[in-house]
Amino acid sequence: MIFGRKNRKPISIPAKPVKEWKYATCNYCSTGCSIELGVSEEGKVITSRGHAGADVNRGKLCIKGILEHDLFNSPGRGTVPLMRDKSHLPFAATSWDAALDKTAEKIKQIQTKYGRDSFAIVSTGQLLTEEFYALGKLVRGQIGTNNYDGNTTLCMASAVSGYKRSFGSDGPPGCYEDFEHTGCLMAFGSNLPEQHPIIYWRLKEAREKRHFPLIVVDPRVTMLAQFADIHLPITPGTDTVLINAMMHVIFKEGLADDEYIAKHTQGIDDLRELVKSKYDPKQAQHICGIDEDRIRHVARVYAKASSAMSIWTMGINQSTHGSDGVSNINNLNLITGNIGILGGTSLSITGQCNAMGTREWSSCSGLPGYRYLEKEQDRKHISNFWGIDESFFPPKRGLAQTDIFPAIESGQIKGLWLVATNPMTSMPNQPRIRKAMEMLDFLVVQDIYEDVETNKYSHVFLPAAVWAEKEGCHTNTERRVNLTRNVLPAYKDSKPDFWIFKEMSKRFEDRNKLNFPETAEAAFNEMRELSKGAGRTLDISGMTWDKIEAARGIQWPYTEADAAADETLLGTVIATDNKTRMEFKGSQRLYADGVFQTPSGRANLICVDFVNNNECPDDDYPFWLNSGRVVEHFHTRTRTGKIGNLNKFSPTPYMEMNPDAAAELGIEHQSYVRLLSRRGDAVVMVQLTHRVGRDMLFIPFHFHDCVNRLTLGLLDPYSRQPAFKQNAVRVEKVDQNEAGRLNLERRTF
Repeated sequence: MIFGRKNRKPISIPAKPVKEWKYATCNYCSTGCSIELGVSEEGKVITSRGHAGADVNRGKLCIKGILEHDLFNSPGRGTVPLMRDKSHLPFAATSWDAALDKTAEKIKQIQTKYGRDSFAIVSTGQLLTEEFYALGKLVRGQIGTNNYDGNTTLCMASAVSGYKRSFGSDGPPGCYEDFEHTGCLMAFGSNLPEQHPIIYWRLKEAREKRHFPLIVVDPRVTMLAQFADIHLPITPGTDTVLINAMMHVIFKEGLADDEYIAKHTQGIDDLRELVKSKYDPKQAQHICGIDEDRIRHVARVYAKASSAMSIWTMGINQSTHGSDGVSNINNLNLITGNIGILGGTSLSITGQCNAMGTREWSSCSGLPGYRYLEKEQDRKHISNFWGIDESFFPPKRGLAQTDIFPAIESGQIKGLWLVATNPMTSMPNQPRIRKAMEMLDFLVVQDIYEDVETNKYSHVFLPAAVWAEKEGCHTNTERRVNLTRNVLPAYKDSKPDFWIFKEMSKRFEDRNKLNFPETAEAAFNEMRELSKGAGRTLDISGMTWDKIEAARGIQWPYTEADAAADETLLGTVIATDNKTRMEFKGSQRLYADGVFQTPSGRANLICVDFVNNNECPDDDYPFWLNSGRVVEHFHTRTRTGKIGNLNKFSPTPYMEMNPDAAAELGIEHQSYVRLLSRRGDAVVMVQLTHRVGRDMLFIPFHFHDCVNRLTLGLLDPYSRQPAFKQNAVRVEKVDQNEAGRLNLERRTF
């Protein structure tokens, strides 16, 4: 069966006359592709292309990157600041001074009346790193609220938590080049061809040169699962059970790397006892849905490989067991000696383009440069560097994003500043989020687009510039710092986010008069200085913007000593062709010396015992509901929903349903149905496919009035990340004419 429009026209990209090519880094996913934007004689960006000399993408781009130049003049962009007294009243255009004055005044009023933490700030994973640093400096050093987080809590918090629990620090230890050396790859809840197409291309190219086993763990027959040697269609939310059963086999059959375990880990005795006593594959198979012989086979393949690596994305992270799942993947690689070696790693595939940048420098979870509010030496170091009193910092981290919205409901938080994030689409349990937004005394939305859904509830709108209308860095999945040069001035009267934070800082000098950096490059130089320190992994002190561009990205750590060793080569590199510029790689792998960021220097083996707190199907709600991404859209469609050649392929919410399950309910292909959960309902079009089992449904999460009206969003106890994947729904027929009319009203072209 064909899903979608019949006889649809293919994407057409005509040749365009380009006067000049400007260097940038793609602002969609975390792959970190180097791109060039073509500027016309009239000074407009008219096309995009991949940079052939960049190690990450080697000239290739996915469909989103190819069409990224269409963002600059896409409909709905903010043109001037807007204000209103009540969210139900019309907006009035205003000046930047008036909008920023009003925002600062309201923040201070709320904090004076209700306390400093009564105002919250939620950021993003899509700013430039220097902007994250500037925002963190403003929030931690002047505004002073402790309720400050990023929307990366929705996608990467469990990876961060798991890395910290196992290794003592955040930071993916591997790199894309590991595909070229590994003897086995196991992908957990990761559909690379649609989520990260260029990373998939790197994997596919490596397997064409040297075949190695690819094992995919996913409830759905994803595109990656179709290409795998082994597909494990696991029961949703039970990954930790599968991994524990694999470790049971590895220990029992003497396949563990005992020498590595003895030298570089701690906690082995407790882990051995746990998996021996409770996770025999005979019992585990009834929980995770993978038969015992297959579990044993996969464990042997993985442990016996010359080297083995694990990757994962939201299928692990977006779970009540997300942090445990990451810790358990780390366990698997530690007991087999697959950390810090060629082709051996636990590599989380990050979601947003600069989620790593916010993890490193935004101060959301503490202080800049992977420093902690809870550590006295870190507090002193940053307060001295910024020139403020250490007591201004709170003693520990405040609320995560997912706890901020319940705090609005309970009256603890009265005001909110949202920066480049759209919780009216991205947060689970949308009916509850809408009510929370309506309760706020004051809401500021800072975004590229005026028509973003959350702006319906705001009192002030601050129009921000698109990524290449400003300049600064991103950090990608493999810790590669790359640069975007300024290509165009900001659209109309929008402003770069860095400028907005700098101007806001001036309005809080009555609290702390900071030496706020004047430019993004000056902020980068502050970050370089702060990154120095013996034994620190996050050291970028050897980087400069010019070196980053010459190298087409440099992986951290890259110290001043590394840069000094490269000085002679750098002179040669700048004078030669693009491919030679790939020589500056920085440090490709962490923990190659077996020394971790824990007090003992050893990695922690974490005992993960499964507790089933998922919302499971029952008689009233008989289907698992799963959600994920499709290749033509990015997150909440704030951008891709406005680009015709992207939106044409997925213009409407749809769900995948098994044909046998549909036949039992009398549901036809491409008909509309209503999905109901215990929290809400949504009307979607049906795509019949055997990619999902009889008791499962799949919906892309990109549509604002769809899947997250249904999701439960129970939180992981360590990371506070929601479980978007495990909840139950039922399917009901609806009037087709009414559903079709509703769909036409909500489509965006």
